[in-house]
Amino acid sequence: MSYPTGYQPSEIWIMENKNGGTFSNINKPTAGATFEKELPVGKHPLQLYSLGTPNGIKITIMLEELLALGHTGAEYDAWLCRIHKGEQFSSGFVQVNPNSKIPALVDNSSQKQQRVFESGAILFYLSEKFKEFIPINFNERTECLSWLFWQTGSAPYLGGGFGHFYKYAPEKIKYAIDRFSMETKRQLDVLDQRLSKNDFISGQNYTIADIAIWSWYGQLVLGELYNADVFLDVAKYQHVMAWAKKIDNREAVKRGKIVNQSSSDKPNQLRERHDMSDFDFLK
Repeated sequence: MSYPTGYQPSEIWIMENKNGGTFSNINKPTAGATFEKELPVGKHPLQLYSLGTPNGIKITIMLEELLALGHTGAEYDAWLCRIHKGEQFSSGFVQVNPNSKIPALVDNSSQKQQRVFESGAILFYLSEKFKEFIPINFNERTECLSWLFWQTGSAPYLGGGFGHFYKYAPEKIKYAIDRFSMETKRQLDVLDQRLSKNDFISGQNYTIADIAIWSWYGQLVLGELYNADVFLDVAKYQHVMAWAKKIDNREAVKRGKIVNQSSSDKPNQLRERHDMSDFDFLK
């Protein structure tokens, strides 16, 4: 197999122009705020600034699951952060997450305000705060966290790798698509083998590992991510598919996955969420 050749990297990389693609207008090699703007604050202790991407819906699903269990302290305001417009580079957002990535959470429930960024860290924070969706037993807890960190380490291959080159890149590069398709299918096989022996990812109970992994790989096999289900032949991963459908049928998941959605091609979406009654249109 041969691929186009000829590019030779310079001794020192310099960004000469925009690299193209869907998000080229916000991509840059520097960090920090680019404009001054405070973040909005609602009536609940938990303030979420996010977008309905796989990383974003991890947190809204978790919060809706906590509310379904009766944890009123998990009530939250979910504010839309339009990353394609660069809103994550506001001074207010950068104060919450210096890495300028969604989701970002602020907890005002105690005297000292707590910021939390990185989706895996937010899931762990909420599970610790409310003592839910994470095992108490030390060995089971370790297994759960291992899978949670597996997801945060694997997602860049799926999202930044496969998803970028298959859907968002300005041109189709065969080598890149082949490379990341192979890795994505290997990861799906990892999950399929695991789920052939367990009801859920970390064992027999639904945990933050399932929430994190479903938001990426569950949506992928259900055809809700990159429109790549046929290309990746996801039907062959029968155990992943069964697990994905089971979680997709949870009422909290149905609510959480539509929060902070702003795309025009999805029938049900909730740009911002401030109260449970915001979901009344689903009835």
